Amino acid sequence: MIATIFHAGKEYKIDFFKPLDISMPLYADKDCASAWYVEPMKLEPVVMGTWVGDVNKGGSVNFRTVTFNPHGNGTHTECAGHISKEFYTINKNLQRFMFVAELISVLPFELENGDFVITRKQLENALRESDKPEALIIRTLGNNATKLHTNYSNTNPPYILKEAIEYLNELGVMHLLLDMPSVDKEVDGGKLEAHHAFWNYPENTQLHKTITELIYVPNDIFDGTYILNLQIAPFENDASPSKPVLYKVF
Repeated sequence: MIATIFHAGKEYKIDFFKPLDISMPLYADKDCASAWYVEPMKLEPVVMGTWVGDVNKGGSVNFRTVTFNPHGNGTHTECAGHISKEFYTINKNLQRFMFVAELISVLPFELENGDFVITRKQLENALRESDKPEALIIRTLGNNATKLHTNYSNTNPPYILKEAIEYLNELGVMHLLLDMPSVDKEVDGGKLEAHHAFWNYPENTQLHKTITELIYVPNDIFDGTYILNLQIAPFENDASPSKPVLYKVF
């Protein structure tokens, strides 16, 4: 189904029957991608007396309780409530779900201390001066399917420098998507400089902006402009598991 979208004076045609899913599957297995020292998601059948919510154990239906942490188990989208004293929720603050997005691939730069980071200069080189996307999707290189099975806890994965976030703010990026577990360094003493800079918290909090982490962009999805459909579950929480989907424009 071909649809035409008009935004900021430009026309974008997309085929809604050809979605490109860039979320990570979330399943109850230690082989699933995870971070922040959390256990894998749990699926447990409800038991009430002699009744069990498992068809294979005699139940009439499968009726499972799901236990997980949105930040540590798979793809998730978060709002400023992730770092705020105030109780801001993703369900109340993400009110649009379709955005013009730019996908870029970046090889993290190694600092003298051994950290791998994404710098302002790298983003400036990857984004043309005329590009002012509503959403930016960053695929880190090298990129392979092991990202779908990596436990990032205690690995000091790549992160984004504050100066790079400030550049994205200058461009007007509202939604930032990354294939690492955080835009910030894993252990930074609680500073979370990139998070604070992106949402400008607490000086002038940008409640409409979101960060999506632990995505996975396969190599057969090429860099360029897309329409992003950012799908969340309606959690009244700072973060929700999410399913970002891209549509190629033509």
